[in-house]
Amino acid sequence: QVQIVQSGGGLVHSGGSLRLSCAVSEFTIKGYQMNWYRRAPRKERELVATILSSDNDTNYADSVKGRFTILRDNAKNTVFLQMNSLNPEDTAVYYCHIPILNRWGQGTQVTVSS
Repeated sequence: QVQIVQSGGGLVHSGGSLRLSCAVSEFTIKGYQMNWYRRAPRKERELVATILSSDNDTNYADSVKGRFTILRDNAKNTVFLQMNSLNPEDTAVYYCHIPILNRWGQGTQVTVSS
């Protein structure tokens, strides 16, 4: 059974950085689209970043463009979300998502203090 384990969230000051991890087992992520979403309090779920079948093909929400980077390590079967220059508006629960399976990670809380 496919398992998705997220890690790397936490509390950080404005301007800081965090790196989220999404480790997948029983499914090889190489060549498949992977997404990172977030859900902030009282807001709709937002697609933050996507990596397509090619590791060099990525898309970002305008709100994070230039600050966040989605990366895939095929050897570790893990997707990362590197988040830099964080601000309080980035506070949310972040979810890893495998579209072809419609499977979700458990969510990771990211809190950015001003």
